[in-house]
Amino acid sequence: MSNAVSALSGAKSQGFATVEETGLRGMITLRGDLASAEIASAVKAATGADVPAQRKVSVGDKGAVAWMSPDELLVIVAYDEALSVTAQLTEALAGVHSAVTNVSDARAVFRISGDASRDVLAKVAPVDFASDAFGVGDMRRTRISQVAAAIWGNEDGSFEIICFRSVAQYVFDVLRISAAEGGEVGFYAD
Repeated sequence: MSNAVSALSGAKSQGFATVEETGLRGMITLRGDLASAEIASAVKAATGADVPAQRKVSVGDKGAVAWMSPDELLVIVAYDEALSVTAQLTEALAGVHSAVTNVSDARAVFRISGDASRDVLAKVAPVDFASDAFGVGDMRRTRISQVAAAIWGNEDGSFEIICFRSVAQYVFDVLRISAAEGGEVGFYAD
């Protein structure tokens, strides 16, 4: 059996903000009626988090859950827990109209940190990143330049970006160039 490796082996770039690949992450797509008690219970048992509101991320003691669409959640856990959590969710939702799929190896995750993180993202994604419009726990599915991505805000002021693994190098390069010294915009400076 081969060893699992992240898309870019922890690539990191330091400019006026830091862009880094976060490494392997367990990610499970859960589709179904997000208002159902069964899904709420299964998600809570698996992650300790509640089903998030629209365009939000909920964090629990065992993982996080991101709202992806009206019938889709992204359950985020430790990479080495993804298979067991997938099985746990599948078992808990047996007989409930739902789909549970481990997508961990199909995704890459990046973090942008630093005081100018919002400017980095504003240069490459059509989202209002003002702090009163996009705060902690907010989530958007959007595009980073030409490719699909999901972005959310963390408590420490950083942002996480998920994209398909197949475009990880492209997304890293777009973010790295956007964060390069001399490219500061200062639009979101406090």
